[in-house]
Amino acid sequence: MLFRVKRGLHGERLLADKLSNGDENEISIYLESFYTFPISLRVFDEIPHQFQRRDLEFTLHLAAGNQKVITYSLRPVKRGEYYFGSVNVLVSSSLKLISRRFRFSNDKMVPVYPSYIQMRKYELLAISHRLTDSGIKKIRRIGHNQEFELIKDYVSGDDFRTVNWKATARRSKLMVNQYQDERSQQVYSLIDKGRVMQMPFAGMSLLDYAINAALVISNIAIKKSDKAGLITFQDRIGNILPAGRINKQMATIQEVLYNQKTAFLESDYSVLYSTIRRNLSQRSLLLLFTNFESIHSLHRQLPYLLKLNNMHLLVVIFFENTELQKVTEYPANTVKEIYYKAIAERFSYEKKLIVRELQKHGIQCILTSPEKLTINTINKYLELKARNLI
Repeated sequence: MLFRVKRGLHGERLLADKLSNGDENEISIYLESFYTFPISLRVFDEIPHQFQRRDLEFTLHLAAGNQKVITYSLRPVKRGEYYFGSVNVLVSSSLKLISRRFRFSNDKMVPVYPSYIQMRKYELLAISHRLTDSGIKKIRRIGHNQEFELIKDYVSGDDFRTVNWKATARRSKLMVNQYQDERSQQVYSLIDKGRVMQMPFAGMSLLDYAINAALVISNIAIKKSDKAGLITFQDRIGNILPAGRINKQMATIQEVLYNQKTAFLESDYSVLYSTIRRNLSQRSLLLLFTNFESIHSLHRQLPYLLKLNNMHLLVVIFFENTELQKVTEYPANTVKEIYYKAIAERFSYEKKLIVRELQKHGIQCILTSPEKLTINTINKYLELKARNLI
């Protein structure tokens, strides 16, 4: 009964051309039966070894000539090439005596890119002016960010507040003022690829969190008529992408971020400072994604941060240790637990000292948990724009 029909079952794995790092990516398996009787199926999908899952099995029943779609999700935590194997399906009849194996969608490579799902999410919210729905603060703008360009005829949809009544009286028809944004500013994401960015949270390194946030903030900056650029470094400079807002800029940024590789060596801020001084002549907003675990590590780099802040508007973005926060919140009942809690509170206090030290020297900073990095970075960017600091 099972082998009498040559093409008894059709199957296909459906997924995007690339996966989004750190996000749940939907994978579907389409199955269609050509048998004239009901069948039972056991489906095994050979997913990439990076996920380390051996329990991906689905059991279902298909009526004669019916179709069904199985859906599940995968969350990659590292950029790179992921190889899918075959979709294996064991088909049995109601007798359950034997099974016939079918194999579909053999061997496919899918790259995992920085989180383009987050990028599209915040892009749509920015276009529809609904950023506050995702926790983005609504900040009152101080002053004006537009300058007069020309007077034109009124068309449906123009803001009535821009009507030029003097020109309207002269021409005997409605005329409105047209404005253009002031000269666009340069926004650079500086990504530290040193050893301090190797620490993992929820399976993903701080470096990948920073890469995802850099992709989102670059896209938001371009949508806000600014220019987005990129500099990566560790013991030496990695990539330098000049700020721009041409059509292919975001595609270039995405490719550069996808191809980032690092040995997590000690970061050299003197190289970063000399590179910025040599390549950036215009005052820019510098978003430095890095991490400081102690006040002493900050003091070693503070001279370079002060010089960068004198030339540009520098924002230092570093991370809270959320695992230590959990330790400080739990009650301590034994001497050992009291010792661990005291050490955790000491490290948490160091982070607050770092914030205070940066603020004392007039350097903007963000102390954030990894999962809130993107939202807090966008908030700071919008705040600086509203205050006309860039």
